[in-house]
Amino acid sequence: MNVAERQFVEDELDLVRTLLPLEGARVLDLGCGDAQMSRRMLKEAGAASVVALEADRIQHGKNLAAPAMPGLTAVLGGAQAVPCDDASFDGVTMFKSLHHVPLDAMDRALAEIRRVLVPGGLLYVSEPVFAGDLNEIIRLFHDEELVRRKAVEALDRAEAQGVLLGVAVRHFDMPVVFRDFAEFEAKLIHVTHSEHSLDAVTMAEVKRRFAAHVGPNGAKFVRPMRVNLLRRAPEGAAPP
Repeated sequence: MNVAERQFVEDELDLVRTLLPLEGARVLDLGCGDAQMSRRMLKEAGAASVVALEADRIQHGKNLAAPAMPGLTAVLGGAQAVPCDDASFDGVTMFKSLHHVPLDAMDRALAEIRRVLVPGGLLYVSEPVFAGDLNEIIRLFHDEELVRRKAVEALDRAEAQGVLLGVAVRHFDMPVVFRDFAEFEAKLIHVTHSEHSLDAVTMAEVKRRFAAHVGPNGAKFVRPMRVNLLRRAPEGAAPP
């Protein structure tokens, strides 16, 4: 597997386009959130179709209520039980979503991804690295060290067991900007997929640390990221 030098990426879609042949592709976006990247893969990268799969019922309802877009289909479901046919996608994407899969279902999720990929199809998984100033603030109320480590271990197992073939690993830094604390609170504390209950002391500390990064144009952070690119073995390939 090729491990490249770290790079700074302002728009992750630029990186996705260098790793996935999206033009004319059928894509499954697992854990799509608000499906903005799903829409962009259609509009800006030329994907033929994107199934935006979201496990959170509230967010899925919002995705269904959003303006329709040709080629985009919003589906309710989790990565461990993908409600799609075998070999029905040329590519699968997971943007910061693998660590949200239940720990005991991660291996099953990667097996499901193999099932729905065509032979030779690619899986793109980006995950936040457990490091950086933004991470240090978030961990005050939502410590994801374990789940992020388990996500990487699951990818390593899938490769070691021949479920998927490792193609490349990329490390990059990505800017994250919040207009103000209200936006930070809305995006990271009051989210529909998790319940975060902060006491007064914790909230005060979160606000204090956040304020240290606020400038004239909002609060700016750099988030370290890791991408794993894996492939379903082509038909007839020798077993590992």
